[in-house]
Amino acid sequence: MTGGKKTPRKDRRGIKICGAQQVKTGKIIGRSMSAYKAGKNVSGINTLFALCDGTIYFSKKKTSHGKVRTYINIMPVKKA
Repeated sequence: MTGGKKTPRKDRRGIKICGAQQVKTGKIIGRSMSAYKAGKNVSGINTLFALCDGTIYFSKKKTSHGKVRTYINIMPVKKA
């Protein structure tokens, strides 16, 4: 633990990459986030990471219980 404190640092949590940014395969998009869910070409439960190269975008969907969820997706890059 840093600084003699009893709890570990929490500054590593949160979203690492914003919308419309480029990512590579395996890049971590966010850590310890329950507000965002994995969408297309994104995997993970607690730590979300990219499954392919592409551009990040967000989408919102309503669940069957009426709760709105935010999904993180990746639009793949078209290879020439």
